[in-house]
Amino acid sequence: MTRTVRPQKDEKPAGEAGHTNVTFMPGAAPPARRKRRSRAWIWLPVTAVLAGAGYYGWHAYVPAETTTAVITQAVVRGDIENAVTAVGTLEAVKSVDAGAQVSGQLKTLHVAIGDTVKKDQLLAEMDPATIENRIEINRAELANLQAQLDSKKAQLALKQANIARQRNLVAGNAAAQQALDQAVADLAAAEADVNATDAQIRKQQATLAGDEVDLGYTKIYAPMAGTVVSNPVKEGQTLNAVQSAPTIVTIADLSTMTVRAEVSEADVSRLKVGMEAYFTLLGQPGKRFTGKLRQIEPTPTVENNVVLYNALFDVPNPDGELMMSMSAQVFFVQAAARDVLLVPAGAVSATKDGAEVSVVTASGAKEVRKIETGIRNRVSVEVKSGLAEGDKVVVTAGSAGDVAARNARRNNRMPPMF
Repeated sequence: MTRTVRPQKDEKPAGEAGHTNVTFMPGAAPPARRKRRSRAWIWLPVTAVLAGAGYYGWHAYVPAETTTAVITQAVVRGDIENAVTAVGTLEAVKSVDAGAQVSGQLKTLHVAIGDTVKKDQLLAEMDPATIENRIEINRAELANLQAQLDSKKAQLALKQANIARQRNLVAGNAAAQQALDQAVADLAAAEADVNATDAQIRKQQATLAGDEVDLGYTKIYAPMAGTVVSNPVKEGQTLNAVQSAPTIVTIADLSTMTVRAEVSEADVSRLKVGMEAYFTLLGQPGKRFTGKLRQIEPTPTVENNVVLYNALFDVPNPDGELMMSMSAQVFFVQAAARDVLLVPAGAVSATKDGAEVSVVTASGAKEVRKIETGIRNRVSVEVKSGLAEGDKVVVTAGSAGDVAARNARRNNRMPPMF
C-alpha cells in the first residue's frame, strides 16, 4: 500500500513576519558566510598601500648611512680688535647756567635757543625800577648823614675852643674847676657824636654800593662763549632770587663733546684711563668718532639691580654734527691690529702647547696645524704663524643625517603620504 507524505503547512498565514516556507538543500553553504569571504578581499589593497607608505616614511626620515659635512673658510687678511662695548650719551664738555641774582620781572630776553654768543654778551635784562628807587633813597639818606656830620664837627670845634678858654680862666683863678671839667665832658661827647655819625655814613655808603651792584645784576651777560641750549623762562616772568638764582639760559661749549658711557661692573675692570675709545651714532653707523678715556667715575648708578659705572671721554666737534643727548654705541679698545691674518674663532682649538686648526689641503685631505695666535674676540682670531692667506680651515664638522633629523624635528610633522 502506497503512502504519500505531504509537507506540513504552517497554520499561520504566509504574510506574517518570521514565518516563511524555506526548503533547505543538503550540502549547500549558507549565504552569509559567502558574503564575509568576499569582504576580506577588499582590505588587501588597503594593506598594501599602508605598507608602501611606511616604507617611504622609513627611508625619508631614517637615512641609510650617515655622511659627514665639513664646512671650511679661507684664511683672510683684515683688521681685528678686542673691545669693551657700552651704551653712552653725548653731552657738552663744558656748560654753565646764566641766572638772575636779583628778584624782579624779566623785562627783555635778547637771545634764543640755538644762538651762538660771545663772552660778556648781553643776554637779558631785569626790570631795574625797584632797585633804582632804593638807590635814590640810600643816596638821600647818605646826604642827610653827611650834613649831620658837618654839624657835629662844628660842635666839636666849639667844644675844643671852649675848653681852651676854661683852662686859661682856671689858671688865672677867674673860673672854678667845675667849669673846666664840664668843658672837658662836652668835648668828649662832641667827639663821640662825630664818630657815630661817621660810622653811619660808612654804613650807608656800603648799602648804596650794594644797591648799585644789584642794579648791575639787572643786566645778565654771558659768562662764557658758546651756544644757548636751553631757556627755561620767558619775558615778563617774575623771578625770585632770594634762595637761589633762577636760570635764564644755559650756555654750552659744543666745540668739544663728552661721551658718558655706562659700563657694567663686569667690564669696568678692563678699562684704563688713556685707552683708545670710539663710538658710532644710530644715523651714521659706518662713521667712527675717536677719543681717549678721560675718567671713570668711582660712584656707580644702580638701575634694576644692575650696577653701571660712568666712563667719560671727549671728542672734537668742529662741524657741529654732534648734538646734546645723542645716543652712542661705545667701544673701548683693549687691543687692535691692522692687516693681519684672520681665521674664525670656531676654527681654533686650544691645546696645552697653544692652539691648532684643521686645514683642508688641495687634494681634499685634512691635516692639523699648530698656530700662534694673537688678538682674539668672539668672531675672529689673529694668526701670527702657522697659516698662509688662502688656506682653508675647518670651521665646524657635523653629520648630514643629524641635520636632516633636526630639520624633521623642527617641522614637527610628517609629510603627506598620498
